[in-house]
Amino acid sequence: MQIIMLLFSLVVIAVIFYATLKKPAPLPQPAVEVQKQLLDKHVHFYRNLSPEEKLRFENAVHKFLLKIRITGVQTTVEDLDTVLIAAGAIIPIFAFRNWEYKNIHEVLLYPGSFNNEYRIAGEGRNTLGMVGNGPMQHVMILSKQDLRNGFINQSDKSNTAIHEFVHLVDKSDGDIDGLPEALLQHKYTLPWLKRIHEEIQQIGAGRSDIDRYAATNDAEFLAVAAEYFFEQPDLMQQKHPALFGLLEQIFTPEKLA
Repeated sequence: MQIIMLLFSLVVIAVIFYATLKKPAPLPQPAVEVQKQLLDKHVHFYRNLSPEEKLRFENAVHKFLLKIRITGVQTTVEDLDTVLIAAGAIIPIFAFRNWEYKNIHEVLLYPGSFNNEYRIAGEGRNTLGMVGNGPMQHVMILSKQDLRNGFINQSDKSNTAIHEFVHLVDKSDGDIDGLPEALLQHKYTLPWLKRIHEEIQQIGAGRSDIDRYAATNDAEFLAVAAEYFFEQPDLMQQKHPALFGLLEQIFTPEKLA
């Protein structure tokens, strides 16, 4: 009898434990017209599309939000946040009509920066976005403040959401290594790696306007360069024509076909 009661107690404890871990229901999507208004106001990539491409972008945003949960951590997820996260996901893969993210199921939205232990208080809070590993696998964390700044400030070359989703694209072949094999044709692999290392040398010598964080490693170079490519394409083409051409081969090969 004692064994039965013990087993029963363990079952009850397990049920309670898993109930506390149950994810909240997905947030309702903003109304279609609200999505369009927010995209048109804050996402210049969307504004530059043709009417047909805008519709395809809107459909991609809708499909993304049906599959990916967005959860606020000590902050409220507003319609603007939802739309900007989805836009950041769609922009890097917009040229690939059948692309779906297989390596994410939730985005955690923090109010501001955080540290490597995912804490939003205390020291070392200098992280703006992160693709999770280990127990945080398939989860992305974004700073709400920097998510918004990346889209609202349209005069810079930075966008945290695009940066982190490019890491996910890079990770789709198994490794975050700066070599997005799922998108980059094999014949461009060596030219791309050669260009990365040449550009990193220029950054180290203080002869580049690419953010110094790009020199951290090949993976961060890809993500930072992609921010620049999507945020200020004309400027990048002018200042870094060879790099711009290779990023076109990665992210917009349809335009070159």
